[in-house]
Amino acid sequence: MRIIIPMAGWGSRLRPHTLTVPKPLIPIAGKSIVQRLVENLSSSISTPIEEIAFIIREDFGKEIEKSLLKIASDLGTKAVICYQNEPLGTAHAIMCASESLEGNLIVAFADTLFKANFSLDTEADGVVWVSKIDDPSNFGVVKLDAQNVITDFVEKPAEFISDLAIIGIYYFRDGSYLKSELQFLLDHQIVINGEYQLTSALENMKLKGSKFVPGKVEEWLDCGNKNATVNTNARILEHIKHAEKLIASDVILENSVIIEPCYIASNVCIKNSIIGPHVSIGAASKIENSIVKNSIIQSNSFICQRLVNNSMVGKNVTLNGRFDDLSIGDYNQLS
Repeated sequence: MRIIIPMAGWGSRLRPHTLTVPKPLIPIAGKSIVQRLVENLSSSISTPIEEIAFIIREDFGKEIEKSLLKIASDLGTKAVICYQNEPLGTAHAIMCASESLEGNLIVAFADTLFKANFSLDTEADGVVWVSKIDDPSNFGVVKLDAQNVITDFVEKPAEFISDLAIIGIYYFRDGSYLKSELQFLLDHQIVINGEYQLTSALENMKLKGSKFVPGKVEEWLDCGNKNATVNTNARILEHIKHAEKLIASDVILENSVIIEPCYIASNVCIKNSIIGPHVSIGAASKIENSIVKNSIIQSNSFICQRLVNNSMVGKNVTLNGRFDDLSIGDYNQLS
């Protein structure tokens, strides 16, 4: 089994946090979004992972590439770094890893997390994971027949067609066949709104006889904007509170209370404060005289104030004073 992870977008809806790091590297409960995604996939399938192809922008830099190589290494597999330097759509992104498109493979876009307990039918032509949502107009959707087989793939429908949104995780039994269909789109410049879309290839494969079935997840966790990411952090903390060690042994806690679940990294100092629930604090941060709940605080930041709620605070940030519902990027100082 090979895993393809397209993650070349910076994530403009999550700015200012993505001005210094791409969205898939934003930490959720102490691990980056892409690390949690890959670990979720690894634990959900029984087939050994032969290779993980990460598709990034070349200007992400070597440090980010090293972090991706380590994610794969920690899972006992190898990583391949591929580049997509122009935002030309999902089909184009996958084709940037063309040498990895063979055999059984999973394609998973690194802007979503999920909770699932599924067994993968490797004999199916393909599986498209979906989630039922209230407003599907901003997503690709699928329609099903009475036998639970996908009959239509529609990209961002202007009128209601289905409420089963494609969440960005796919299984393909024959990666080389997918590759040929993606290449057809590029060769014939078949685009939707100026981009090459994976759903176009899926529709062509269906018309040629491939049978795709929907996969279901228990919970779909979005990381598209600040509020969604904070909510995802809370849900992940609830899911892992009994499975992972969340509070480092060297945390300094003085006259303070932690309301779990919270993730607190190494060398964090908390004084005269109430932390939690659903708070993640990065390494070497300091919290004093504060109440922090339902928030993500990244590393090396200092907070001395009365209340932080529903917030994201970047790295190397200094906050003094009273604030609520914050979204502050790296290297800022507010007094």
